[in-house]
Amino acid sequence: MSSSDAVPGGGGGTEAATGRPPIREALVAAAFRLFLERGYEQTTVDDIVALAGVGRRSFFRYFPSKEDVVFPDHERCLADMTAFLARSAEDDEPVRRVCDAARMVLRMYAENPAFSVQRYRLTKQVPGLRAYELSVVWHYERALAAYLRGRFAARRDGILRADVVAAAVVAAHNNALRSWLRSDGQGDAGAAVDHALGHVQSVFGSAQVPPAGEQTEDVVVVVSRRGAPLWRVVQEIETTLGAR
Repeated sequence: MSSSDAVPGGGGGTEAATGRPPIREALVAAAFRLFLERGYEQTTVDDIVALAGVGRRSFFRYFPSKEDVVFPDHERCLADMTAFLARSAEDDEPVRRVCDAARMVLRMYAENPAFSVQRYRLTKQVPGLRAYELSVVWHYERALAAYLRGRFAARRDGILRADVVAAAVVAAHNNALRSWLRSDGQGDAGAAVDHALGHVQSVFGSAQVPPAGEQTEDVVVVVSRRGAPLWRVVQEIETTLGAR
């Protein structure tokens, strides 16, 4: 497998028309070739631009740092996910919607299994990249939670529920995704993620969400002695409701 085989699909433009890969994709290909040959820590930005045949300024036009070249597609995926959630309709079941949003991340990985597996192995070897990846995952989780907070705003503990569901979606998705990456990208990643997200939907997705602005009703439970006359039970209910 050549390094070019492991590069995420990219746009065309003038460079593609001349037979050369776009600069962004050329930089990613050069970076991963050097990471595999020399190691991540031993590779510098100057090494990458020299192999890609571009200037140092070109690198920083596309990537703020060396870490960013390892995750070249996450910024786009996060933007796509945020836009997908923003297009949600009022009658969309919110837990199902965030599960569908999480599947967008899976599709990004599945577009190029070879590259995704290379990145997974590299990230495991370099603690700094692992920390960077966790920050990327956190941004995905925050995007899901922000949408759910809006949908659960009328609920008691709506913020808590939104954050718990968002964390559960990310955990389920990543559990299946990492299992697929550990298998070198073999098998049906989509089916594995669907199975994992199905657990989240079965736990959190059944409750109905009240329309925005509508307050949920309290449930009052009154305990009365067996055999108490009906008028006494009614009196206890009225007393309880009046005390609220």
